[in-house]
Amino acid sequence: MKIKSFLAGVALASGTLFSTVGQAADMQFFRIGSGSAGGAYFPIAGLIANAISNPPGSRPCDQGGSCGVPGLVAIAQSSNASVANATAIQTGQMESGLAIADIVDSAYKGEGKFAAKGNYDNLRVIANLFPEELHLVLPKGSDIKSINDLKGKKVGIAQAGSGTQVVVLEMLKAFGIDRSNIREAELNNTQSAEHLADGQLDAYFYIVGAPAAAIVQLASTKGMELYSFKKDELAKISEAIPYYYSTTISADTYEGLEKDITTLAGGAQWMVSSKVSDELVYDITKALWNDSTEKLFSNGHPKASLIKAETALSGLTIPLHPGAKRYYQEAGLIK
Repeated sequence: MKIKSFLAGVALASGTLFSTVGQAADMQFFRIGSGSAGGAYFPIAGLIANAISNPPGSRPCDQGGSCGVPGLVAIAQSSNASVANATAIQTGQMESGLAIADIVDSAYKGEGKFAAKGNYDNLRVIANLFPEELHLVLPKGSDIKSINDLKGKKVGIAQAGSGTQVVVLEMLKAFGIDRSNIREAELNNTQSAEHLADGQLDAYFYIVGAPAAAIVQLASTKGMELYSFKKDELAKISEAIPYYYSTTISADTYEGLEKDITTLAGGAQWMVSSKVSDELVYDITKALWNDSTEKLFSNGHPKASLIKAETALSGLTIPLHPGAKRYYQEAGLIK
C-alpha cells in the first residue's frame, strides 16, 4: 500500500486511529499532541518523537542509527495543550498527547471542565514525564504584591482549552476572584510575553516547565519578575487544587531574578488512546527508556533531563495502557 493511498484512507475514516500501514510499506505514523511553540510541551514532544521513531531504511541502532520502534514515524503536533490533547485522543483525532496531571484525571473521570462531555474513557497513560511549574509573570517594578492585587488588572489566563486556564480559574476562585473581577486575556505563552512587554498586560499565568523559551526571551530583553507565593496562599491553593505541590524555581533559571521563587507544580503526563495496540505501546514505552533516549534527553531541553524511568509512575491516577504496564512489569517497576 502506498503512503498516499493510506493517508487518503485516514481522511475517509474520520474518528479512527491510525494503525499499521500495511506489511509492504512497513510504516506507521504516530502523533503526539504538544502545545504552543513557546512552551515546554512542543520541544519535549519533538524529542520524544525523535526517540521513538525509526523509519524504514534507517541505520540500525547498534551502528549509531535510530533506536526507536522499527517502522514508526512519530510526529510532534502543535496544539492548545492539555485539554485540547485529551479531547483529540478521546475523539480519535490524535494517538497521544501531553497533559498536566489534573487535566488527565478530570478528563478521564468526566469532572470539572469535562462534566458536560462525560468520561474520556479512551484515555490511558504511558508515563509521568516531568514537573511543570506555575509561573505568574509580572513586569519589572510591578505593584502586585498579593493574589488579591490582581483584581481589576489586565491578566493573561492562557488560551481557551488549556490546562493552565482550567487550573488558574480554579485557583483564583479560591481567592474570591472570577473572570468578572479581572480584565482577562486568553493568550498562549509567547503572545502573553509579548503583551506584557508592550504594557498590554499587568500579569499573566502560565503552567510550563522552567525555563520556558518565551519567558527566557522576555527576561533577557524587556525584563520581568516572577511572583513568589506566600505560605498562606500556597495552603489555600493546595486545598483547592490537590494535584499541585509546592516547589521552587531557582534564581538562576531566568535572567534578572534576585531570589528563588516559591510556586506550585504538577506533573506532565504522556497520554495515549486505549485504541492503540498493546504491542505498539509496549514497543514505544521500551524505546522511551533505552540508553539512547536517555542521552538524547540529557542533551535536549532542560526539562527532558528530568524524564526518568524511576518517576514514570509518579502521580498517575488513571490506568496505564496495557502495553506500557507490561513493559513496567518486565522492568520491575511494577511488582
